[in-house]
Amino acid sequence: MMPRTSVTLENAERPSLLRNTSERWGLIAVAFHWTVALAVIGLFVLGLWMTGLSYYDPWYRQAPDIHRSIGVLVFIAMVARLVWRIFDPAPAPVPSHKRWEIKAAHVVHGLLYAGLFAVMISGYLISTADGRSISVFGLFEVPATITSIEKQEDVAGWVHYWLAIGLIAVAALHALAALKHHIIDKDTTLKRMFTRS
Repeated sequence: MMPRTSVTLENAERPSLLRNTSERWGLIAVAFHWTVALAVIGLFVLGLWMTGLSYYDPWYRQAPDIHRSIGVLVFIAMVARLVWRIFDPAPAPVPSHKRWEIKAAHVVHGLLYAGLFAVMISGYLISTADGRSISVFGLFEVPATITSIEKQEDVAGWVHYWLAIGLIAVAALHALAALKHHIIDKDTTLKRMFTRS
């Protein structure tokens, strides 16, 4: 009976794999990170591809519908991610990180968050400029709210394009920094975003 009780207590003290600890990211944070990262890369590639479609191309209407729908879902995921972050603080920096690296990481993360929301808001302003709502895969609709900006579709389109370019550039910098930590510094920065240990 005693061994069984000690095992039960040991399991009770073990932290949940879903939540962050001071040393690693939890599965929920990891899922948010990689889902959003893959979606943003996919949206960027789809966005560039669909700008070259002609009016008579069969994907001319379908591609923007998919782009908008995924964009709305990413927006929802990002809001959920921020809320989750309030209740589940990030792990402490890896002990070997220098002070400037920690500050640079905070700046880059801030730019990624701000850039993502700015890209999505500008995309929303493009899509709703004519007063039509956005249908998200036919499941629900996001209504138009701001339609009075002069040349809204053109201005928001220009902003959306250049913000997307900037966002991908910052994301590439983020990825290169992670690879630098993994390959050159040989620390756990990248590993703890992939593994549970």
